Amino acid sequence: MSVKLLLFKSGETVISEVKEIVSEDKVRGYLLVNPHKVVTRKPILLSEEETTNQRGIELEVVLTPWIVLTNDKEMVIPTDWVVTIVEPLSSVVNVYYEKLNVNENNTTEVPQEKGVLNE
Repeated sequence: MSVKLLLFKSGETVISEVKEIVSEDKVRGYLLVNPHKVVTRKPILLSEEETTNQRGIELEVVLTPWIVLTNDKEMVIPTDWVVTIVEPLSSVVNVYYEKLNVNENNTTEVPQEKGVLNE
């Protein structure tokens, strides 16, 4: 499994470990493990200096569990709900792994995590 960004028909962007569900040589759906909704916004900075990255863009990345009212960590999504799947920036993957914060017991903590994207 690899970490991907998925854009759904609903307009939501989700980051997750993704595995294709294949039947009869055709992709029928996707198994998402630890899916988190991705929200980006411009951070509010109280500084006289301008802080931008190489692309001139600075964004705050907020990750929250995709479906907050469940303890399920694995969810199946049909292919017709996925608009596109892309590779996330390495800084976004780092924020995702920090958010999961897997401890020695292989359980994850669920606090909302914010990170600033400077890629």
